[in-house]
Amino acid sequence: MSFKEKDIAVAAVAEGCRIARRAQADIAASGERVLKGDRSPVTIADLAVQAVITSRLMEAGATISLMAEEDTTPFAAPNGDDVERRAWLLAKGAAPELDQATLRDMLRLGSWAGGEKGRGWVLDPIDGTKGFLRGDQYAIALALLEHGRVRLGIVGCPNLPQRPGDPMSPVGCLFVAERGAGAVQLPVDGGEAVSIRVDDIVDPAAGSFCESVESAHSSHGATAWVAARLGITAPPYRVDGQTKYAIVARGEASVYLRLPTRIGYREKVWDHAAGSLLVEEAGGLVSHVNGDPLDFRAGRTLPNPTGIVVTNAALHDSVLAAIRQEPSGAVG
Repeated sequence: MSFKEKDIAVAAVAEGCRIARRAQADIAASGERVLKGDRSPVTIADLAVQAVITSRLMEAGATISLMAEEDTTPFAAPNGDDVERRAWLLAKGAAPELDQATLRDMLRLGSWAGGEKGRGWVLDPIDGTKGFLRGDQYAIALALLEHGRVRLGIVGCPNLPQRPGDPMSPVGCLFVAERGAGAVQLPVDGGEAVSIRVDDIVDPAAGSFCESVESAHSSHGATAWVAARLGITAPPYRVDGQTKYAIVARGEASVYLRLPTRIGYREKVWDHAAGSLLVEEAGGLVSHVNGDPLDFRAGRTLPNPTGIVVTNAALHDSVLAAIRQEPSGAVG
């Protein structure tokens, strides 16, 4: 991976953050969305951000392989023509060279199947769309996969305070991790990069955890049981998207649990590729509930349906042991 390629990818995610930030208030106020086949929402921001980031990635090479969450399906909805026009206008504000035909072309490029061989990008343009619609936290996540292994991970968090725990802090963070080179945080709008590390807590009772806002995404009940078993009394930090990975990576929480709510659910690659490398390069550990590492070689989903555990490394074994004792049998 060249410096130019990395720089283009980081700049593209920053640009995506600015597009989404400009649009969020209006979209949240209107509640505008299209429901996909799985009943999950998609907005014009998802589509515009994906199109612009894809366009920018193509500047690093004539052709790219891309695995992305969105496509042109929303344009077939009853109000699809209006959705397409408004997504194009939003994208055009950042990339004037994009016409509507090019927007469609960019959204058609995200069908790369991944697998054990090959090299390609993985993009979630708005990870945590429900948080975006609430006017809350969400993330823009981009990763580079090489032969099923994450080489580069970028997580943009447009609404996340730059200084943890400081309500007066400016918001808008970019998190960048390159395999073997550590992890950094920098402002979305430009500024100095600073190294980040997971916290150094070794006593589980002194730790804290984060989880999804939506109980449909992760079992709040199972997480609460595990936290109690570990003696954790701090309330959960509930936030959407791969912002949770960023929170663990910079030491704001010790544990992130994503425990399944239905048997056999397979996680999407774009929901975890960038964030998992970020935590690992910040000194943490990421695994499935059974202890296996995340396997990005199987295509567009992860083959292991047991749930995901993200920690500061020191607490990993304790968390896995507590999960195995969870009495409902819903996890593990």
